Amino acid sequence: MGERYETGVVVVGTGFSGLGMAIQLKKAGRSDFVVLEKAQDVGGTWRDNTYPGCACDIQSHMYSFSFEQNPDWTRSFSPQPEIWDYLRRVTEKYDVRQHIRFGVEMVGAHWDAEESRWHLLARNGDEYVAKFVVSGIGALHIPRIPELPGLPDFKGKTFHSADWDHDYDLRGKRVAVIGTGASSIQFVPQIAPQVAELTVFQRTPPWIMPKPDHAMPEWSKRLFRLVPGAQRLYRNAIYWMLEARAIGFNGRPGVMKAGELIARRHMARQVKNPALRRKLTPDYTMGCKRVLISNDYYPALARQNVHVVTEGVTHVREHSVIAADGTEHEVDVIIFGTGFHVTDAFDELDVIGLDHKNLSKEWQQRGMQTHKGITVSGFPNLFFLLGPNTGLGHNSVVFMIESQIRYVAEAIDLVERSEAKALNVRPEVQDDFNERVQHKLVKGVWTQGGCKSWYLDAAGVNRTVWPGFTWRYWLETRTVDPADFELIR
Repeated sequence: MGERYETGVVVVGTGFSGLGMAIQLKKAGRSDFVVLEKAQDVGGTWRDNTYPGCACDIQSHMYSFSFEQNPDWTRSFSPQPEIWDYLRRVTEKYDVRQHIRFGVEMVGAHWDAEESRWHLLARNGDEYVAKFVVSGIGALHIPRIPELPGLPDFKGKTFHSADWDHDYDLRGKRVAVIGTGASSIQFVPQIAPQVAELTVFQRTPPWIMPKPDHAMPEWSKRLFRLVPGAQRLYRNAIYWMLEARAIGFNGRPGVMKAGELIARRHMARQVKNPALRRKLTPDYTMGCKRVLISNDYYPALARQNVHVVTEGVTHVREHSVIAADGTEHEVDVIIFGTGFHVTDAFDELDVIGLDHKNLSKEWQQRGMQTHKGITVSGFPNLFFLLGPNTGLGHNSVVFMIESQIRYVAEAIDLVERSEAKALNVRPEVQDDFNERVQHKLVKGVWTQGGCKSWYLDAAGVNRTVWPGFTWRYWLETRTVDPADFELIR
């Protein structure tokens, strides 16, 4: 048996979501909270993903907290070490570290209706008892490794991009990269010049746009430091430029056609080989899968020592990878750029609510459903940050997180002002929200674009993306409507 701890609020995770929530609680004058973090430092995905070339694909002046702007970003799209350093600085500035319990991984939680308290179980046996629980674990934290026949028998080295082995020297090695998503297009150009041979196994080619990255000039950093309003203006300009992209994602095919034209020209400039261009040209509408940005991925694929295989992987042997056309590719190491468990990310968590409802079973049966991506009917005083259908394909998720942490703080305040024990979103309110969201998604490019993506669950329903403008989500979450909830007394 472990230790038992009682507190007012438990926050899980220390990425942008968890840290943002902790800061919001401190701003509200609360000190009765703890933050559980399974690792030994803060940072979430920006701590874990250290692969070569890891960087943000949203401009850093937007991909940061509005209340804690950083005038010293070195580039418009900052590399991972800078973003991680930013999160650590924010942790210290707002004195959040004292509330964090490192090395504590939550494995389950159950709601005690008599106590009106959540009981959270940690892997080390400790128990945390709290009135409110806020999950900030995000979706991109459980690496997905395909179950390829023969993989356990492979004699070489294997690792996922999110668990990069920096002690393994790739120089002179024959390397297989499986997957061509957002991580792969960043690390492939970094390792291609080092390795003897690189074979990239591509199931579906991504649409890739030029990356408008540049070093931030010193004069702009000085201006942002001396005139904070100038940085706010710059941030606002980025926001509205990115926000305009939502038009194309929501049933405006003409906008996406214009984007496809830019992407095709980008490829034509960088890939001269017609056969390779055919392999790299998507056959679905831009936006159906995540649109990527890169200036060096295509040149890396055009190198003499790099080969693109589009037939798919069928199995693995002791020293090779076998493609669907029967060709055998001898390799020393396999690197998986195969993304993360997203729509099934909560399957392993044992969360029990009212009437012994099991959250993962509910979601497996009905699909991941929440109210505004934050609350779930039958699970009182439990809040999700970046929950279902609040991910983005066009703007910064930090904007969504800030909308959510304000909403959660207000919901907690509503319970305590009302002298209630808990709040539980009404099932009809949750159903109405999901019907509205899915109605919009059905008309969007994610459903109509002719592809399969990690946005979709096993039933082919989009449980990941917010369909439309982020300012509309801001309006949806600006205030907590007491009529949406049953206040448990």
